[in-house]
Amino acid sequence: MAHIIVVGNEKGGAGKSTVSMHVATALSRMGHKVGTLDLDLRQKTLGRYIENRTAYMAQEGLSLPTPTYHDLPEIDATSLKPGENVYDHRLSAAVATLEPDSDFILIDCPGSHTRLSQVAHSLADTLITPLNDSFIDFDLLAHVDTDGETIKGPSVYSSMVWNARQLRAQAGLDPIDWVVVRNRTGAQNMVNKQKMEAAITKLSRRIGFRTAPGFNERVIFRELFPRGLTLLDLRDLGVTGLNISNVAARQELRELIKALNLPGVTVDF
Repeated sequence: MAHIIVVGNEKGGAGKSTVSMHVATALSRMGHKVGTLDLDLRQKTLGRYIENRTAYMAQEGLSLPTPTYHDLPEIDATSLKPGENVYDHRLSAAVATLEPDSDFILIDCPGSHTRLSQVAHSLADTLITPLNDSFIDFDLLAHVDTDGETIKGPSVYSSMVWNARQLRAQAGLDPIDWVVVRNRTGAQNMVNKQKMEAAITKLSRRIGFRTAPGFNERVIFRELFPRGLTLLDLRDLGVTGLNISNVAARQELRELIKALNLPGVTVDF
């Protein structure tokens, strides 16, 4: 069976689609067959990213390793039994379509709580949660006291992951490997970064997730989107003199893929 990677966080702007595209493309470059789904049915940022990549390759006569992308199929609601949910069937059908030809299926979830996102989390073998270095984002995982250090209890997103874990346990599936990725970090405000690191470390032991390094805030990520490119594609385009920021970003991606510890994956870039 394909290993399912879900990229989820109920807050927009955490960099989910950037992480999704770079992870999926990195796996494709390492020779793995990767299928992708975008559950943000309105915005479809990951879907648009891959469409841009396909169009750019056609325009420039390039052939770059690229994950497969599928829209969720439409389901005739009249064919469902009483109590069945149309979104459950759409997601199940999409996964079933991708699974025979995929080593990995990566699912990018919307920045909000939806039925599709909830079901996707219960399918996750690996769950990646990008998190901005901010207590506003941290509030999705846990409520903290006014000192910014004392954890009062889990918050809405952690509760949703807990429910997904319970569903997997009831189905006899392996536990979710939950990886919280500190994303879009910057060099400023070291005191805040230290407080965030302490809070995340404490919470990881309490509710059971691992932490991994993510991407610093860099202009390059926004510049690559219109062409559907990732950091690993630059050398194929003849870019030989990568600047310091681009080299550092490539190293961040390498460290992220290593930290995910995905089955059968040896990082070779």
